[in-house]
Amino acid sequence: MLGLPDAVTTCLFDLDGVLTDTASVHRKAWQQMFDAFLKARDGDGFQPFTGDDYNEYVDGKPRQDGVRDFLASRDINLPDGTPDDPPTAETVWGLGNRKNNLVQDEIAQHGVEVYEGSRRYLQQAQARGLRRIVVSSSANTAMVLRVTGLEQYVEGRIDGVTLREQNIKGKPAPDSYLAGAKLAGAPPDQCAVFEDAVSGVEAGHAGHFGCVVGVDRVGHADALRAGGADVVVQDLSQLIDEEK
Repeated sequence: MLGLPDAVTTCLFDLDGVLTDTASVHRKAWQQMFDAFLKARDGDGFQPFTGDDYNEYVDGKPRQDGVRDFLASRDINLPDGTPDDPPTAETVWGLGNRKNNLVQDEIAQHGVEVYEGSRRYLQQAQARGLRRIVVSSSANTAMVLRVTGLEQYVEGRIDGVTLREQNIKGKPAPDSYLAGAKLAGAPPDQCAVFEDAVSGVEAGHAGHFGCVVGVDRVGHADALRAGGADVVVQDLSQLIDEEK
């Protein structure tokens, strides 16, 4: 049902880019933070943070992993620091916290857009008795679910806070999705993963889940398929419409 194999009982949804348009908010914040950092470091000759950088090094990963991986691509090494580092600190955690402040400011000022096809899908999944867990690397997951009203359709979440507290590896490792399956009390082969990031699709594929749905919001369907997506859609409403 809902475009999924018959054996699937549980839906594991990424948040940013799948349920909400916060991916664009994150992308803008990453670019603003990294460009300011690089310009201060390299002057007018700095090479800006690009959309390809976002897709390759940052998208879908825990914040500190995204900082670390992008800096490594530019041969820049910073100390990790600690999660409590201020956003002014020249550390991996400091830069990550700087970016997170930008995201929170944007959400506070302008709110978050929900993809209506995803809202419909959540409603249909709830009505048909499918379990519904959000699995996101974002530490802002609870806030976004609350301000968008989506929390009423979600039974539980594995998010950036959970990953840090329980020392769970982030995407592309399958661990966060496996934790989501465990939270729902379902084996992986009865779970469907919904992801817009290549790293998240790779996580779903590595975890041997019953189905991996790639959500192509930015025109990278081929990369999602190459990463292990079983099916790729531009919007979750397409899975509902298949039944008509």
